[in-house]
Amino acid sequence: MADPKGFLNHGREVARSRPVDERVRDWNEVYVPGSLLPIISKQAGRCMDCGIPFCHNGCPLGNLIPEWNDYAYREDWAAASERLHATNNFPEFTGRLCPAPCESACVLGINQPPVTIKNVEVSIIDKAWETGDVAPQVPERLSGKTVAVIGSGPAGLAAAQQLTRAGHTVAVYERADRVGGLLRYGIPEFKMEKRHINRRIEQMRAEGTRFRTGIEIGRDLKATDLKKRYDAVVIAAGATTARDLPVPGRELKGVYQAMEYLPLANKVQEGDYVTAPISAEGKHVVVIGGGDTGADCVGTAHRQGAASVTQLEIMPRPDDERDAVRQPWPTFPMLYKVTSAHEEGGERVYSVSTTHFEGDEDGNVQWLHLTEVEFVDGRLTPKPGTERKIPAQLVTLAMGFTGTDRDNGLVEQFGLDLDERGNIARDADFQTNVPGVFVAGDAGRGQSLIVWAIAEGRSAARGVDRFLTGVSDLPAPIRPTDRALAV
Repeated sequence: MADPKGFLNHGREVARSRPVDERVRDWNEVYVPGSLLPIISKQAGRCMDCGIPFCHNGCPLGNLIPEWNDYAYREDWAAASERLHATNNFPEFTGRLCPAPCESACVLGINQPPVTIKNVEVSIIDKAWETGDVAPQVPERLSGKTVAVIGSGPAGLAAAQQLTRAGHTVAVYERADRVGGLLRYGIPEFKMEKRHINRRIEQMRAEGTRFRTGIEIGRDLKATDLKKRYDAVVIAAGATTARDLPVPGRELKGVYQAMEYLPLANKVQEGDYVTAPISAEGKHVVVIGGGDTGADCVGTAHRQGAASVTQLEIMPRPDDERDAVRQPWPTFPMLYKVTSAHEEGGERVYSVSTTHFEGDEDGNVQWLHLTEVEFVDGRLTPKPGTERKIPAQLVTLAMGFTGTDRDNGLVEQFGLDLDERGNIARDADFQTNVPGVFVAGDAGRGQSLIVWAIAEGRSAARGVDRFLTGVSDLPAPIRPTDRALAV
């Protein structure tokens, strides 16, 4: 363990954020650069000798958290990096984007603020890049087998890197113009600067992974033709079909899905546009959906100069603290969360449902009509007399996703079976009903967290390796049927 009395002598400290009036003027990450290293050794030292580290259970990757906490406490950054990479291909992604279910499962969190596991993780990997401890791992020999990976999000990248390192020749197909999937075009720059993706891609290229961008399997290249070219295929195309809001006025100009809005802001940062084709500048913005994607829309609207930002959520406001009966430790609790975007302003309204949109004579949305809702006999029901309207000149729908894309023909061309939830079905080795075709990430699991996506990619890689060679030494941290610990 690290410091035997660390959790007694030191309180929880997290990364310092830049002042709001400064950070909303740019798109850089919100945290003060270098603010973690002066405090992170003591924070890692708060990791206690808990006997059974439940943080392992909270993280589907099985991250060796007490071990790299100990190394970080001793400032042995090379050893910490080795332990970190033993279970996670991309800790700089998870350390910035994961909601940290490991911290919810931290034993210290039973009666104290938990260890800042996420901050320790990102400190280790940032230091590793700085000191050159992250290097390409080129396979000693090639297997002569070829694998196509469809999708370059976290699941696809993890599967590709594992299979490349196992000696297979891997090509990643991405329908967008750049690699990264939703990491590239769904996550705003202020949450994760894209330089972190770029240097991982360069590492993977040096290891031998090949990337094919601007090719959508099913449209630009038939799935059947792809299967003929490769010995195995991994589908990691995500769950990109967005949940819609079928109310009157949905067709008005100015009402967009979040993933129509957010990628354009990222393309401005990539240099593709001077200004985003869909911008919140000077507009009253309404974000429908209270999750992380909704918060991303809020932060983006702030930086584009919105006149006002209102975020709507149909469910009641979550509790501030864990309820020991309804959300007991070590489950991941649904608590009221103030993200960096919420710190920057705007209004959050809970227990409301949109009834319709109202537009002007030119077909542009101008107002959003809503009503308060409450649970009656277990169902959300409108409260009479609570109808009102709020100004809305730009509306983004951030209500989650319902499954993988069916419009491009990929599912039908492969002849894939779907499960009862509309996800691509797979067996214990992540293989679909089509021999040699595997599925990893949200395409098979449904909408989930980045740590689950990477865990799926690593596990699916083992299944592919066994299919190609008969045996595999690759790790498989989860099974397709595994789910997060819940009540």
